[in-house]
Amino acid sequence: MVTDSEFCSLMAGVCAPVTVVTTADEDGPAGATVSSFASLSLHPPLVSVAFDRGSHLLARIQRAGRFGVNILAHGQEDLAVVFARRDVDRFSSARWRPDHGLPRFPVAAGWAVCELYNDVEAGDHRLLFGLVSHAERRSDSAPLVYADRTFGTHSGFAMRSPRPIAEHIAAFTR
Repeated sequence: MVTDSEFCSLMAGVCAPVTVVTTADEDGPAGATVSSFASLSLHPPLVSVAFDRGSHLLARIQRAGRFGVNILAHGQEDLAVVFARRDVDRFSSARWRPDHGLPRFPVAAGWAVCELYNDVEAGDHRLLFGLVSHAERRSDSAPLVYADRTFGTHSGFAMRSPRPIAEHIAAFTR
């Protein structure tokens, strides 16, 4: 059996997207930095996020039945760090606005509004599946990723200007 240390070392080398998952209920806005976010299905449009079973945000999402996913952009490391902390008023130091009744950061690279579709136990976590009812992407923003305890981005994406896919294909056929 793999040890905790071996497994953590392995997974530290995997780039993960950096998101701030949010919800809102009668107690106001709530959110936390989450790197366990992934696309799951096109038909229907589903995403997945994982939370420690003791997460306060998990409990609030389960009550509210919906959540938002702010996909952070390169340069938003400070926002990721603030929403990863437990000892601060996260929303007081961030520029946000309600969108579809959920807290959204307007400078994020992407935004998804999700209805809670399913919730399953997965080891020491709960895996939430969200049915995406609204999605937007800022094509001018490089995504923020996390690996080996460091923030970064896909360097090729950050250093080039976007070009049409036809130009990419043409480059490989020469």
